Amino acid sequence: MKKVYLGAYNCVSPIGNNLTETWNALVKGKSGAKQVTITGMEADICAALVGEDELNGYFNKLLREENLYTSTGFTKLEKLMIAALIPVIKTATITQETTFIVSTTKGNIAYCEPEEKGSTAASLPALAQKIGDFFGFKRPPIIISNACVSGLQAISTAKRLIQMNYCTDAVIVAGDLVSEFVLSGFKSFQALSDRACIPYDEARQGLNLGEAAAAIHVTGQQLQNHPFSIAGEASINDANHISGPSRTGEGLKRSIVSALAEAKLEPNSIDFICAHGTATIYNDEMEAIAIHRSGLADKPIHSLKGYFGHTLGAAGLLESIISLECLRHNLLLPSLGYQKQGTSLPLAVIKTLSEQPLKRCLKTASGFAGTNTAVLFERELY
Repeated sequence: MKKVYLGAYNCVSPIGNNLTETWNALVKGKSGAKQVTITGMEADICAALVGEDELNGYFNKLLREENLYTSTGFTKLEKLMIAALIPVIKTATITQETTFIVSTTKGNIAYCEPEEKGSTAASLPALAQKIGDFFGFKRPPIIISNACVSGLQAISTAKRLIQMNYCTDAVIVAGDLVSEFVLSGFKSFQALSDRACIPYDEARQGLNLGEAAAAIHVTGQQLQNHPFSIAGEASINDANHISGPSRTGEGLKRSIVSALAEAKLEPNSIDFICAHGTATIYNDEMEAIAIHRSGLADKPIHSLKGYFGHTLGAAGLLESIISLECLRHNLLLPSLGYQKQGTSLPLAVIKTLSEQPLKRCLKTASGFAGTNTAVLFERELY
């Protein structure tokens, strides 16, 4: 089976305009979650938002620096995605054999408002094509919109397309915003916390929503100074419930076991787990059960939701990129705010910033309708 590698990557997050700023903020333990006022909500909520004024300034600066002048208007989400993509596109050569993949759960959902009747801005294909045209991609874009596994599943999709010889490489961008539509849905589940979320902790009260965009280049050719590859991946849908996670963790467990099998690796070869960790009771419990059933209960594990909030379609890709930085720097980030076990089965949740040799990471994601994805990332030795 053809080996697939990871090239340049970047992100725009609530704690940084780019990867370097975001990583430095993570190492300092900075969270983007704050009390915010959202139109249409009865009370302030805790969420991790990207400031629009700051984004506009950074976006315009990037366009000037890269001579990417345009008269085309862009939405906030489109600006986030383009800003995340620019450093990645600079390192990749776009050819007829390059596939463009866009991951998002809601896209420009705000443009579904009645006053926007007739607008195509809310169309996911229109969003993807607009960004693809901006960068000159030659193939029609592929859209991954599969609940909260979308960003991670986009990486799996790119890998499989390359191995099938459908393309030589792929550029992925993932992004989502916090909107009244999204907030109202999670509020109906009583899943939102009014303070910074603390995944797996006994005192957790629910999730924070977040905004971000992330981008990565996936290729069938190993690139200099990019020592990462995809060792294995799998996506198993347990079809448990439209919104409720499996009580047995079956889908996630099977995804992890299948990814390990493809990589021909045993559980003890994994150095740490970057889990989904939304800080809701049912998700955290399901993950703890699945991780125990997969033979990984003793592995260091963290959730990054305390830093970024839950960024929906961007979460899987954003958190994968940070996992690669952990491998690069041999550094384990703490699961922010965690103090006391809050799941029926214990997990080795990382409490403090620690340095140790790292080679392999397991990234997992789970979402509505029983979706689950697991990807194994490996640092290659030159």
